[in-house]
Order: sequence, then C-alpha cells, then structure tokens
Amino acid sequence: MSDGALIVVALDPEPLARLEKRAKAERERDRAWLDAARARLDDLGLSRREKSEHRRQIRQQHAEARAAGELLGTRDLVVAHALREVLEARGLYRDWPEPPAGALNAPGRRLGTSPERHGRRDGDGGFEARLPVKLDPALAAMVRRAAYWKSAEVYEQLEAWERRWGEGPGAFLRRAERSGVPGPLALVAAAGRPVATAEALEEREMLRSRILTVGDLVRAAVERAGTGWDGRAEDEAQEPPALF
Repeated sequence: MSDGALIVVALDPEPLARLEKRAKAERERDRAWLDAARARLDDLGLSRREKSEHRRQIRQQHAEARAAGELLGTRDLVVAHALREVLEARGLYRDWPEPPAGALNAPGRRLGTSPERHGRRDGDGGFEARLPVKLDPALAAMVRRAAYWKSAEVYEQLEAWERRWGEGPGAFLRRAERSGVPGPLALVAAAGRPVATAEALEEREMLRSRILTVGDLVRAAVERAGTGWDGRAEDEAQEPPALF
C-alpha cells in the first residue's frame, strides 16, 4: 500500500497499545511464513534458476495471502482488515455515490462534530494519541463516503437547528475570544440572540450522537483489531502453510 491514502485519527492510548501488540504478533506470524517458505526452498536442492522462479512464486503467494487477509504483516494491514469487518458489520461495505464536489475536504470542523460528542473537552478533542494509517485508496474512499452519506440527513437537521437557535452564547463568546474581541464587547454583541430551550438542546445532542465520522470508523476498527484476538496470531506463528 505504498501508494495508499493516508488517514490520521485521534484516539486514546489504550486501544492504540492493544493495536500495537496485535500488529507485532502479526508481523512475527508474517515473518514465520516467509522463513518457512525460504527454508523449504533450501531443502529442495534446486538450481539457481529454479530457486529464482520459486522465490518469485513465494513473493506472489505472500502478496496474495496479505490481500486475502490471511497474513497481516503491517499495522496498516491489521487496521484495514478490521475496518472492512466494521463496515460489513454496520452494513456500510458497499458502493457509495460520489458526495457533492468539495464536501469531503471542506475546511474546518463539520457542524456537530465537536469534542463534546465524545465526552471530550474542547480544543484538541481530548484524545492523547494519533494514529496515521495508510489504506488502499478504494477502501479509504468507501470509508469517507460512508461517513458522509450516513450523516448527510443529520447535518441538514443540525443546520436547520442552528438557523433557528444560533450557536449559543458559549460558542459565540469562545469564537470572539479566539478573535481577540474583549469579553464585554462580545457580551454586548451576544445580547438579543435566541437562547435555545432545554428541549432544543436535547434535540441537538441527539442529532450529534447520530453523526458518523471517518474517525469513528477507524477508532472502531482499532478497538476491534486489538480486542478479542487473544494472541492467536502468536500461537499460529509457527504454523506456516504448505507452499509447494
């Protein structure tokens, strides 16, 4: 996946550590597969030309085993495999139409995707770790499109909510503070703006909870990859397949 699409997500350190443990076990299993194949090749008593052809077959079989999800020798492959499982489990593993032009790379945070949706503080989102993952371009496109279309109707409802109630005085004051507007002036400017009722605020939180982002999907994949495998990759590391 050297020409893959890079996605960087924020997440907690604990699931990342579990992912790293799984990825380490998978790398060892991948290496054992290759070592066993090469050892068998040495036992065949082949000529140099025959060895060269068999090495080509080994590389091909190794690539096919990775593509089939039978070998997951890199962290990216572990995440990609789990991500496909997450998409399939949620009914999202399918062709999605192209979103409107510019919809996937609009600047800034999308409406309703504030850190509070994850019970986090404002600012960096409260996630202490970052995970760069390189995906097959087709898989990356599916993830981005699935997140967009699953949330498209919710975004429309949130936009209607904001047109009705505005951002609220808290968000208005925070934005003014970031812009260098003095607090008293910001309070004067905020006066007279509509104040959302308790019911309206509950509605907004309900809508926010229904938003699906690329980060949500990748974090779910990381959690899936690092949970429940119980070291099976390590146990299977010494059980290479028959190659010839």
